[in-house]
Amino acid sequence: MDVATNCLLLFTLMNLCFANVPKYQLNDGRRIPSLALGTYLGYDKNGAVIPQNNLVRDVILQAIDVGYRHFDTATIYNTEEEIGQAVRIKVAEGAVKREDIFITTKLWNTHHRREDVLKALRESLSKFELNYIDLYLMHWPIGLSEDYSYSDVDYLETWRGLEDAQKLGLVKSIGVSNFNKQQLERLIKEGRVKPAVLQIEIHPQIIQTELVSYAQSQGVVVMGYSPFGSLVMRYGIDFPGPKIDNPTLLEIATKYSKTTPQVVLRWLVDRNIIPIPKTVKYSRLKENINIFDFELTKEEIQKINEFDDETRYTIPSFWQSHRYYPFEKVDNPIPNPFSRS
Repeated sequence: MDVATNCLLLFTLMNLCFANVPKYQLNDGRRIPSLALGTYLGYDKNGAVIPQNNLVRDVILQAIDVGYRHFDTATIYNTEEEIGQAVRIKVAEGAVKREDIFITTKLWNTHHRREDVLKALRESLSKFELNYIDLYLMHWPIGLSEDYSYSDVDYLETWRGLEDAQKLGLVKSIGVSNFNKQQLERLIKEGRVKPAVLQIEIHPQIIQTELVSYAQSQGVVVMGYSPFGSLVMRYGIDFPGPKIDNPTLLEIATKYSKTTPQVVLRWLVDRNIIPIPKTVKYSRLKENINIFDFELTKEEIQKINEFDDETRYTIPSFWQSHRYYPFEKVDNPIPNPFSRS
């Protein structure tokens, strides 16, 4: 066997080792991978960070090689185009088929009128250069006008637009993001199609037990963003909370020969929640997907639950006077980064 053949065999075996990501059944009959790679690059003074030098494309190419099949984005993230490029490259190579890849993207707040949903969706499809999206989420229940002033559009009207998109086959599954329990209850009661997925912030400091339990009792799969919580710096700030060297997390990690971030991701998986870790580092891609060869005990899950102090890192308090703001209000809302005044 020559060197080239040996290398190809080794590469294939490596991929197989990382590719065993289980899937959950959605309430619409489709299946969704139980781990997703996040592609949000953050926000600066100029708005959502725009990827440079094919950064996201190259990360997705590497991610597919190590076994990721689920990619999470949104219109506002500015990463749809590069995700589409990577997927098309891998399909053309024969490494994957389109149906092997699961793409989640989200409708932005300025397209909440029913007739605007399809327009926004088609713009996303054009960026991806793909024929359909696997999962389309309403990013927030909050409707905004084009100038970012408040819109009076009911999120139920927006949901009708997502139902239209699914009926046309442009999206396979539909769901919501950043909804509270009361809003989700109303959508389930009054919508024609039950949401397949709810995406919310979940990490050891905000475990969301009540909302997760309700969603799962209704057959709604839960995805959790910002899964590492205080383990990583946010906005350049080292926030209070458990760190990578936390003794409780280290004890569990040592037991399973894992890292503390892997333990936290597994904590989510063991609660039947899809974690959405973000990274642009190859070593972290491999680390974050290598979590399906162990399980936490109920006692270990409870130990991690005890970090809960209801800390949110995504708090758009500049919208808190909106009729459909989903979170608790704060005394001093932050300035609106979307303001055009």
